[in-house]
Amino acid sequence: MQQNGVYDLLKMLEISLEEGFPIIPRKYTIVKTREIETLIDRIYASLPVEVQEARAFLRRREELQIEAQQKAEKIISDAQKEADRKLSEADFIKALEREGNRIRAQVQDECEEIKRIAFEEAENVRSQAKAEAMKTREGADLYAEKVLNRLEAQLAEQQQEVKNGQIYLEKMRKDALGAYDVPTSRQVSF
Repeated sequence: MQQNGVYDLLKMLEISLEEGFPIIPRKYTIVKTREIETLIDRIYASLPVEVQEARAFLRRREELQIEAQQKAEKIISDAQKEADRKLSEADFIKALEREGNRIRAQVQDECEEIKRIAFEEAENVRSQAKAEAMKTREGADLYAEKVLNRLEAQLAEQQQEVKNGQIYLEKMRKDALGAYDVPTSRQVSF
C-alpha cells in the first residue's frame, strides 16, 4: 500500500477518536473499540514491508537475546552444579565460576552486538522509508504543478476566445450601425 494509505488510515483513526463520546471533560472518551482495532490492524497491514521486516527482526533479536541469556544462565548453573557435585575443592569451583562469568560476559557481548546491528538495520529501513516518502511527495508536487500549468494554459486559451468573441461582437455591432447610417456629404458620390 502507498504511504498515503497509512496517512489516510491515521486520519480515519483521528476522526474515530474525535467522534467518540467524551466523559469527564477531555480526560476520557468512549470509542467504538472494534472500529479502532480494525483501523489499527489496517495501519499495520499498510506499513511498508521493510518496516514489518524490521519489527520481525527486532522481535527475533529479542528472542535470541533471551534464549542466549537463558542458555548462558543454564550453562553457568549446570557448570556450578556439576562442580559442586564432583568436587568440593574451592579452587576448582572458583575456576568454574570464572569460566562461567567469562562465558556470560561473552554471551552478553554477543547479544549487545546483535542489538547494535538490529538498531542499525532498523535505522537504515527508517531512512529508506523517509527517502521514499520524500520522493513520493516530490512526485506529487510535480504532478500538481503540471496540472496547474495545464489549467493556466487552458484558462489563457479560454480568455483569448472570450476576447476574440468580444471583438467579433463589437465588429458586428459597428457593421450593423454602419448599415443604418445616413450618408454624409463625403460619402455621397455622383
